[in-house]
Parts: sequence; C-alpha cells; structure tokens
Amino acid sequence: MPARAPRIRRSELATPASSEKMLAKAPGIGADLVFMDLEDACAPSAKIQGRANIVKALNEYDWGDTVRAVRVNGLDTVWCHDDVIEIVSAAGHNLDVIIVPKARTARDVWWFDTLLGQLEAKLSLPHRIGLEVLIEEAEGLGNAFEIAAASPRLEAVILGAGDLSASLHARVDTNFRPVRGYPGDFWHYARATVVAAARAAGIDAVDYPFPDFRDEEAYRGDCDAASQLGFDGKWCIHPSQVPLANAAFAPTPEDVAWAEATRDAYRAAEATGVGAIAVDGTLVDAAHMRHVETILRRARRRDHDVHGHQ
Repeated sequence: MPARAPRIRRSELATPASSEKMLAKAPGIGADLVFMDLEDACAPSAKIQGRANIVKALNEYDWGDTVRAVRVNGLDTVWCHDDVIEIVSAAGHNLDVIIVPKARTARDVWWFDTLLGQLEAKLSLPHRIGLEVLIEEAEGLGNAFEIAAASPRLEAVILGAGDLSASLHARVDTNFRPVRGYPGDFWHYARATVVAAARAAGIDAVDYPFPDFRDEEAYRGDCDAASQLGFDGKWCIHPSQVPLANAAFAPTPEDVAWAEATRDAYRAAEATGVGAIAVDGTLVDAAHMRHVETILRRARRRDHDVHGHQ
C-alpha cells in the first residue's frame, strides 16, 4: 500500500479529544498538523467519549490540507488497543497519522505497525496510515536510533520534554527548564539525539511543547533554537503559537534567495568541471549544496502548504 506524500509539520497543534468545541475550531487555525489527543489531555472518564468525538471530527469536518492525527494512549494502558481499533475502523479513511506516546523500544513501534497493517487490509483502506513516535522516556532516548528506524510507516520522531524530564528525575519548572542556573543548554543532548536519529532514518524531527503560551518571545526563541539544530517543527499547545512555529521553521526570503543564487552559480561552475567556487567571498562546495537543497526543499513544502490552504 503506498504512503502519502511527505507531510509538512512546522506546527503540530494539540487539541483535547474531550472538547468538541476545540475540535470544531482546529481545522481552521492554520496548523500544518492537528493531533486530537486521547492521552494526557483526556481524563480517564472522558477517553471513551473522546474516541467518538474524534470519529465525528475526522468524518464530518473540512480539514483542507491539514494533516489529521490522533495521539492514542500508551501501550501500557487499558485504552490503547481500543483507541486504535475503534478510530481506524470508523474513520481510518480520513486519518493520516497516529502518534505513539512513550515509546521505549523499537518493538513498541512494531506493535502499532502490525495492528495498523491488519486493519488497513481488513477495511481496504485507500492509504497507509503514518506514525509519529514520542521519545519521552529515558529508555526511549537510549533507543532513539532503533525506534526511528523501526517501521517504514514512521514519519517523525517527537521529543517529549515533560515526561522525559520526569523520567530523568530532572529538576525543571513548568516550561521544562532547570529550576536553577545550568551551565549550557539543558536540552541539547536530548534534542541532538532525536534530530540525529530522525536524520539517520530519513524522517522528520519535531520539538517539544512550550506550556507558557502567553510568552510569545520565549516560544519564538525556543523555536529558533530547535530550528538551528535541524528540527522540522514544534508542538503547539495553543493556537497563538501556530503562526510563530510556521514562521520559525520556514526559510526566510533571504534564505531562499541565497540558496537559489548559490545553486545556480554552483551548477554553472560544475558544468565547466569546477567543484568549488566562491560566492560573496565564501567558499562553496558539495557540502554547502546539501544545505542549499534543504532550504529549497523546505521552501517548496511551505509554498505547497500556502497554496493548498488558499
């Protein structure tokens, strides 16, 4: 069964499955991906109704080009199995991605891959449902490379700072920052590990949420830090964060202009047998062209997203 085209995921908006009001608003907010959350955002007493709310949202709302995702409950809960079966059985033809929480080993991903494969065959679904997986346990961080490569339907790995900090017994505040002075970037190792695992597997990397949605400058700074490390996007826990993430994880016009000019100059030189050139006084060789292609690929994704939402 063929997979769908690569997704754009600069912004991934969390929406509680227990709130029909929020679910109804989600398709029009402008996020690249909306995930309807059955896990942390749903109290145990609301999870069953949350499934019904998700099915209604998937089958009745106009999502346009927004990627439609569901975060199910973890494998160590009594809800996980029914989350997948009930939602895919009732609305799988309108579901793009399932988000797997708290993955600890590659076998966790295999479980979802196998179950989805059975459901897709049974229901004759027209497309393969993708997976994103959260790295938010110490064991999962240690196995990040194996997890990221565990299934061909895996599209992205997400760093989950909240549960990961709890798993590590770290002393952090409600924005997952150290409660006292820390010599350097507290999350650099985890971020770099997740990005490297994603790139090694040829999939996307998504950065953790930032709970203080009123502090736009801090969120923008967090986006910039993640973007510089190579992340493709960031979680949004409030609609106000969506445009900030969309801007931070898209190349600027200046980036695109530089990349296009550098590409053209390099190709012209390459045609004459030259493998390295000077652009604006700086040496440019084949390694730089990989950066150029990354910028242009992200620009193409952005442009497709903008035109698709018009």
